[in-house]
Amino acid sequence: MFQETPIYSRLVAERGDIPTQVRGEADRILRELESVMRVAPGGPLSGLPAPSHFPRPGR
Repeated sequence: MFQETPIYSRLVAERGDIPTQVRGEADRILRELESVMRVAPGGPLSGLPAPSHFPRPGR
């Protein structure tokens, strides 16, 4: 991706490789969301009636 510099190597040694950790967490969250977002053939709300209007907020 890019050539590492001495300052970057020192920061990684002191603080850890934050970009790699963030990328790993993002991948994990993406996999988790993909599994949650998979829906059954009829859809997750197939047994519920469709709303006819949006409720108005209380005054």
